[in-house]
Amino acid sequence: MQRFRWILTAAVLSSTTAMAASPAAMDEAVTTKASRTDIGIDLKGIDHAVKPGDNFFDYANGNWVKTTQIPPDRSSTGTFLQVYQLAEKQTSQLIRNVAQGHAASGSNERKIADYYAAYMDEANIEKRGLASLKPEFERIDAIKTRDDLASVLGSEMRADVDPINATNFHTANVFGLFVTQGLEDPSHNLAYLLQGGIAMPSRDYYLSQDAQMAAARAKYETYVTSLLKLAGTPDAEAQAKAIIALETKIAQAQESLVDSQEVHKANNVWSMADFAQKAPGLNWNAYFKAAGLDGQQQIDVWQPSATTDIAKLVGSEPIESWKQLLRYHALDKAAPLLPKAYADLSFNFYGTTLQGTPKQQDRWKRAVNATNTDLGDAVGQLYVKHYFPASSKAKVEALVKNIVAAFDQRLDTLAWMTPATRAKAKEKIATLRVSVGYPDTWRDYSSLDIRTDDPLGNHEGAEALEYKHQLAKLSQPVDKGEWWMTPQTVNAVNLPLQNALNFPAAILQPPFFDPHADAATNYGAIGAIIGHEISHSFDNTGADFDAQGKMENWWTSEDAAHFQAATQKLVKQYDQYEALPGLHVNGQQTLGENIADVSGLTAAYAAYHASLDGKPAPVIDGLSGDQRFFMAFGQAWRSKIRDAAQRQRLATDVHAPAEFRALTVRNIDGWYQAFDVKPGEKLYLAPDERVKIW
Repeated sequence: MQRFRWILTAAVLSSTTAMAASPAAMDEAVTTKASRTDIGIDLKGIDHAVKPGDNFFDYANGNWVKTTQIPPDRSSTGTFLQVYQLAEKQTSQLIRNVAQGHAASGSNERKIADYYAAYMDEANIEKRGLASLKPEFERIDAIKTRDDLASVLGSEMRADVDPINATNFHTANVFGLFVTQGLEDPSHNLAYLLQGGIAMPSRDYYLSQDAQMAAARAKYETYVTSLLKLAGTPDAEAQAKAIIALETKIAQAQESLVDSQEVHKANNVWSMADFAQKAPGLNWNAYFKAAGLDGQQQIDVWQPSATTDIAKLVGSEPIESWKQLLRYHALDKAAPLLPKAYADLSFNFYGTTLQGTPKQQDRWKRAVNATNTDLGDAVGQLYVKHYFPASSKAKVEALVKNIVAAFDQRLDTLAWMTPATRAKAKEKIATLRVSVGYPDTWRDYSSLDIRTDDPLGNHEGAEALEYKHQLAKLSQPVDKGEWWMTPQTVNAVNLPLQNALNFPAAILQPPFFDPHADAATNYGAIGAIIGHEISHSFDNTGADFDAQGKMENWWTSEDAAHFQAATQKLVKQYDQYEALPGLHVNGQQTLGENIADVSGLTAAYAAYHASLDGKPAPVIDGLSGDQRFFMAFGQAWRSKIRDAAQRQRLATDVHAPAEFRALTVRNIDGWYQAFDVKPGEKLYLAPDERVKIW
């Protein structure tokens, strides 16, 4: 299971402006004139040569796709990138203003300014070389025994605050830490151990026999060798082969993405004494002591077979092989903040080879992103003050309230749902906590030392502070209002264990949300996103958590059977989509997000019609209200992506590619009337084949 359910992966920052359309059925209402800003649809982006019923994505976005180029420093472009770039521009201006000011010593503003300045000082970075890595290299070099190895692995453990990829924790360590409430005890926080230990994006890159994956592995060996040579490593070629061989064994030990999403497989609470018995090979006492976890009574092991097999590797593989792996991981992780030769090697592999991105982002953009990551709440406080007025917050909260109400009302009309399940569902939606814009409390950075001459040290200090924050939660009451994103993040999230939703300020901007735009557009764009996140509380993951966030399936067996049948129809629907020649979407891997897209769009559509108060929607620019609603949804998923990046996401992402998410409309009855979609058209589904869940 994914611990959080996002609207998109962090990597899927898509891109650009808008579009529009207009064939068949029109509301019989007075046509009014409106500017493109008012309607929120990009009329020029439509390809009228394509029938909506043959390919709705191409109809809504075809001309935009034909005329848009992916920026050379991006792996994709689209609506999400458009909004992301707006947020990036906003935050960069805030950070630069702070950097040019005279903030007081020790203040958040001073830390922001100094962090940004250190990142931008390329001359100093060249001068420092690998100096910032010296202490870590010395700890690794001092390893003589397997007990020493366990201690070093534990000392380098870091917190997993990226909920998107539940199968791989990219770190020098073989395991990562995640802290939240217990699956079966929502009243207390619990430590979760996550598999890790590999540098490429997923186990598939090491194990798949696909020709493209095999080619990536060959280039990976070249990258590892080059990075080691640059650092003056003797026998770099031989070490690279040994490092990749060990990573491959770790990848073989790891559990798959599909298995890692299954929450019941993640419910493995081990006592501290269990580790030596169930996962021998690693000195767990030394490991947990060095990781600051020795005071815990129990830990949830998310991927038990991986934990057992990785621990076995720690005990069986030569100590020198582990030392080589640790040195390489330290270099690899730090490379973007090392001298240019290292940073270029890193980008050429992870950016160009694996994502197909030809050009690295300008340094100021990377500096903004890094500052946002490591001082996120400090920047977020400034962002909210300047870019998210109370009036926008109030309007989004009202829209959320309407969609939640639509969900609640639909529960009363579901003929297939038994009274027992309905009561539990209504209890869950009544206690759903929705947070808009920003958190109620902000992170404290007072203990974080930021220097103007050590960007890598600043980053590592921020990581250590985050780890300390997560550890501290283990002795604190559960915070049901905890946020896992910053206000300047272009994303949205459902938190099953908290029965909560977060909608950061940055995603609440045009074209997703415009306080002055047509209601149909807002409901079709941000409304469907809001509905998507709400529906995660009732999907194949949400069904496993009650109103308090306790892991407890609240479906009757009869309702579960109906839900299973409906969702398997969705699996088959998405299995048919071919993203690259011979490479299809994995309907099971993307099931949870596909359910949310269908359910969210359904709820948003119902809420939009409720907002009309029985009055007919006006026809604007030749488009009926329903057409504008569905066009806003289709254009929200406008995207172009490089083949290499698409291949990576198909292997690592639980979201379907954007062009197929736009095809969610084929499951909504109203879309067929709006665009006069007929049998024989490629997207047409007979009424009984349309997936209806909520």
